[in-house]
Amino acid sequence: MTPQAVLAQPFTLPNGAVIKNRLLKSAMSEALGNRARAATPELTRLYGTWADGGIGLCVTGNVMIDKRALGEPGNVVIQDESQLAELKAWAQAGTRNGTHCWVQLNHPGKQAPKGLNKETVSPSAVPFRSDMKAFFATPRALTDAEVHDLIARYATAARIVKKAGFSGVQIHGAHGYMVSQFLSPHHNQRTDEWGGSAEKRRRFVLEVYKAMREQVGPDFPIGIKLNSADFQRGGFTEEESLDTIKALSDAGIDLIEISGGTYEAPAMTGVKAKQEPVKDSTRQREAYFLAFAEKARKTVKTPLVVTGGFRTLAGMADAITSGAVDMVGIARSLALEPDLPNRLLAGQQPLNQIKPIKTGIPPIDKMGLMEITWYTGQLKRIGKGEAPKPGEMPLWVFLKFIAKQAGLGRKKAPTKLRAS
Repeated sequence: MTPQAVLAQPFTLPNGAVIKNRLLKSAMSEALGNRARAATPELTRLYGTWADGGIGLCVTGNVMIDKRALGEPGNVVIQDESQLAELKAWAQAGTRNGTHCWVQLNHPGKQAPKGLNKETVSPSAVPFRSDMKAFFATPRALTDAEVHDLIARYATAARIVKKAGFSGVQIHGAHGYMVSQFLSPHHNQRTDEWGGSAEKRRRFVLEVYKAMREQVGPDFPIGIKLNSADFQRGGFTEEESLDTIKALSDAGIDLIEISGGTYEAPAMTGVKAKQEPVKDSTRQREAYFLAFAEKARKTVKTPLVVTGGFRTLAGMADAITSGAVDMVGIARSLALEPDLPNRLLAGQQPLNQIKPIKTGIPPIDKMGLMEITWYTGQLKRIGKGEAPKPGEMPLWVFLKFIAKQAGLGRKKAPTKLRAS
């Protein structure tokens, strides 16, 4: 088969849902929610553009489950049905052209910039490393009652996602956010039923999945984005990740997207802790986490996806024909070429090669935050009906971001938001 023929094959999930091709648009933060934390016409236009661009499965960026816990300005929040009409418009656009559109549900935990929320919470009160404390506050440890409330919030959000017309949900269990924090022995130093052993650290994500499944039924797809490892000393290891994958598979999860890293070690951008470069052997195979996927494949039959590092049509097809994964995830390329899937399926290569986004300010570049902020700017352009701007200067984007943050900080929030 030609590479494009490999990617064009439909894929059937264990629950019977059919995805029209093997290309998954992985989550990227859009920051296009309004001040009421609702979906906007810009989000509708952006996801309609991707749906028309030929993607098989499109996963949204961070959608939060609690208005008190934003990961970045502009997050959409789903905690009740008050914004259902806006969600329905978003879902209708995202699922046209036979596209699957899944909402990624998330809670940032400690990974929320200072000043964005009244407080930050996490499994344990573990601070960020010293060079990041200026940007992120030390969190408060969650109470047991709050842990149970979070589980219920994930389930409620999943139910509303289904009611709105989306075709699935994804739990964000990677990149150092709340679910990832529970899984990590570095972030989770609890000694109760939610920590103290690998089995207890896994309990939170398994309870989240169980509660969501009870709300959406057996036929609605639930996936998860999971770290292969945190790449932090004392963090979530490959061994624990494989055990977690096995547990989720046994529980019935429909799709596992493999990634890795946290804000403190942003391996998902192609850079590990202390800015160590990716190994040549990994670069030649393109995908950052393909070797780990091969280990996972020996453990479970659950459909797997790897995101990060794919550069060529052949590299994507090879990952599937090797048997390591069932779909390939692409993200940043779609911020520059929203019609890339149609081009790949026609046998054409990407027009742009993804490179690290650097401002020249070492503390900022070390965190990998511009990998979010710069691409978020491209998504906003598409949402406004404008063309992406691949040559935009990262430092200029960062300065605009800081200026906007300062402006938001001086504005008084609407009464409805202050009371929620």
